[in-house]
Amino acid sequence: MSQNGPGNTARNILVVGAGPAAWRFVRAYHEGAQDAGRTSDTITVLNDEPYIPYDRVAIEQLFKDTDKDLTLGDPALWDESTINLVSNTRGESLNRESRVVKGSDGVDYPYDVLVFATGSSAVRIPIPNADCAHVFRTADDVKNMVSEVERLQTKLGRAPRGIVVGGGLLGLEAAEGLKDLGAEPTILDVAPWLLSVEVDQGGGYAVNAQIKATGIDIETGAFISAINKDASGEVISVSVADSTSDEAVIHQIDADLVVFAAGIRPNDELARAAGLETGERGGILVNNACHTSDEHIWAIGEVACVLGRTWGLVAPANAMADAVAKNLLNGNEDAQVEEFDIATKLKFSGVQVAGFGDRRGTTEGCLEILFADPARGMYQKIVTSGDAKTLLGGVFVGDTAPFDSLKPLLGRELPAEPNVYLTAAGGGDGIPDTELPDDAILCSCNNISFGEVRQAVVDGNHDVPALKACTTAGTQCGSCVPMLQKTLEQQMKKMGMTVSKALCEHFDFSRAELAEAVRLTNLDDFDSVIARFGHGGDGCAICKPTVASILSSFRNSYVLDAGRGGLQETNDRALANMQKNGTYSVVPRIPAGEIPAKKLAVIAAVADEFNLYVKITGAQRIGMFGARLEQLPYIWERLVDAGFESGQAYGKSLRNVKSCLGSTWCRYGVQDSVGMAVELENRYRGLRSPHKFKFGVSGCNRECAEAQGKDVGLIATTNGWNLYLGGNGGANPAHGRLFVKDASSEEVVRYIDRYLMYYIRTADKLQRTARWLEDLDEEHGDGLAHLQSVLIEDSLGVCEDLERDMQRHVDSYQDEWAATLKDERRLRRFRAFINEPDGSDEAAHLFVLEREQIRPATPEEIAAAEKGEGNTVLVTGAKIPVGPPSAHNPVPANA
Repeated sequence: MSQNGPGNTARNILVVGAGPAAWRFVRAYHEGAQDAGRTSDTITVLNDEPYIPYDRVAIEQLFKDTDKDLTLGDPALWDESTINLVSNTRGESLNRESRVVKGSDGVDYPYDVLVFATGSSAVRIPIPNADCAHVFRTADDVKNMVSEVERLQTKLGRAPRGIVVGGGLLGLEAAEGLKDLGAEPTILDVAPWLLSVEVDQGGGYAVNAQIKATGIDIETGAFISAINKDASGEVISVSVADSTSDEAVIHQIDADLVVFAAGIRPNDELARAAGLETGERGGILVNNACHTSDEHIWAIGEVACVLGRTWGLVAPANAMADAVAKNLLNGNEDAQVEEFDIATKLKFSGVQVAGFGDRRGTTEGCLEILFADPARGMYQKIVTSGDAKTLLGGVFVGDTAPFDSLKPLLGRELPAEPNVYLTAAGGGDGIPDTELPDDAILCSCNNISFGEVRQAVVDGNHDVPALKACTTAGTQCGSCVPMLQKTLEQQMKKMGMTVSKALCEHFDFSRAELAEAVRLTNLDDFDSVIARFGHGGDGCAICKPTVASILSSFRNSYVLDAGRGGLQETNDRALANMQKNGTYSVVPRIPAGEIPAKKLAVIAAVADEFNLYVKITGAQRIGMFGARLEQLPYIWERLVDAGFESGQAYGKSLRNVKSCLGSTWCRYGVQDSVGMAVELENRYRGLRSPHKFKFGVSGCNRECAEAQGKDVGLIATTNGWNLYLGGNGGANPAHGRLFVKDASSEEVVRYIDRYLMYYIRTADKLQRTARWLEDLDEEHGDGLAHLQSVLIEDSLGVCEDLERDMQRHVDSYQDEWAATLKDERRLRRFRAFINEPDGSDEAAHLFVLEREQIRPATPEEIAAAEKGEGNTVLVTGAKIPVGPPSAHNPVPANA
């Protein structure tokens, strides 16, 4: 056996507790022992469970698979000769003078150094029959709940009714677990909104809406006062008091089992009995080095009271464990904890929630830039300094895409305007692809910086699994994995290396491979696709909209039905394009820019009635701007009645077909460019694709429609049409390439059918046709020649299939807004409240949207709103509104 260095006497380190903090300490000490000359030190770990230390953060996975392996790290760690894991044993008593802990197995465990890592226990609320409630804290707790639900299902012959007490993260996970088991859960919480610690009030109401939408009932502002049993001892109901009333108003809720998930209490009894100092609210009191009042004793994790409080998160526990390991190895207290990253990114029942920094905007002089649409469970808030430059915090519900890019910038100057990061509000072209500084933290659980990850890539780790193994980034909660993937790709590109085409961590397929797989199967929902072709899970901000686009391309059913609404980007979910101030644009389709005077009059009347700003867009269409979400159905009702369709300015699809006057009017025109443009726009309207695409049709070589700058361009000749492909305007323009000359109208349509379907099948995610053609150049030497071979000569034998797919789209097309207006269920998406609730009297701020005005809600409507029913909306606050008031729906002065 290796010996300790000169002057280093071998010592016995005793760790009481075997949760994640204990595992982290043991691993860190063992890995550092060689360099510190302490390889003869022994570590004994008292573990009161029968399992090797496992990931308690992930125990909700046991609801679906009770045999799932949640072991932390490499289990070979516990086979090391210097490490002794004693299972099914807890510390019973501590004698600080003799430095001995007596275990529940009757054995005395002496120590030179004692590390408390006893964690915490679930709180049992002191009410009648509390002893018959389940708790949600350990693997056995979950397994007991699984057995109980199975027993009740057999006995009752129906779905058991479960009451989960507590609306924090544990409560939501327990409720989701019960739902997965086939029970009918209801969450009770004393706060007005769920996740009251993680999110602010506006975000909380959005969480409430999303959780209700999953089929989990909630009762907020409710205190449980008793668990009621029948004569046989079975739970039959719970008694609940209304926390908003001065009187003890009690009502009963039927229940078959109860789960307490209402908080945790540090397991400090052993330390307290031994006379160690404890915090005011519990926990073993330690200094910033995690040293207790006893020189031989340290404390880490949830049992430690440091920086004025106890901490129930992974990142603080890891930081404390690492600090103690370093201090013991180095014989000093140089490693200290000064502050913790308490950012959280959560996902349950498909609901995404994230928050970091100053979530409630308490910093003096700060600004809060927010978007709120609780009808769709969307809420995003960014908190900045008064000059809108320095990032102070953020809250995201429903769409957490900005979290990964923003969290590392906490306390730093934002590289773009804050509103750009409000992805749920359609913040421009999306989050800036900014390379974050080396000293910024990528993985807060393990305190791994961007610089460390980049260096690991330089050192030869060129995929996410290798980076995880090398740096430990992304190995615990996993929320940083998308940013890990992005940083890997950025660094590999800088090194001139080929980047993996895998769509994301959930799919090893490229976008093109996944599109082909979906096309060849009958799968028509995301869950089926990820189960068949992915690695399981809920997906991410990369794969969800990609799969939604693929399904729309090949199935062509209503884009927001069958769970597809939650996959879509914000603009697609609203069937309208979000503008920078949070309002929406209305852009009806005007094929080729040709419009009768009567339709012009309808647009004018609608714009006047709803007080909308009107502009001729760059795509030869008439855009109306400034509509609020709840106004969109009324606006589109008028437009659809007049014969308009959605122009799909919001989709990754055909935007427009621009044309000149052509031979009908222009003395230079040699072909009917307007007629051809109308035909093409009506043929390809609504076609979903990897990115938006545009057409141009010019009636002669004067090129007034600028067809050579479009994805598909036609220029008339005396003998037919010249067809150009792969042009793009925008920030990175590309000239279209001549595909075929003097083609007939029938040939042109056939080639375009094949071209678009081939693009949809083979392009990468969010790849414009110009970039796709450039990739074909790299792959085949000459991308245009490849297209000519495939689409004209049919070298791959796919042309018939491509044409068939396109004809299927043409035959099954339906206007999305017309379909929406016919279905009351679909129209519910367009209920929205204007701003974040401000905590004042809620009844005074409940209003009902009607076509001509917003009126105060009646008491009956307020009661319905509290149940999540009716059509009431909240209109409150002095913060930035989702949209400005209009003459059509004036907002009360307090909004």
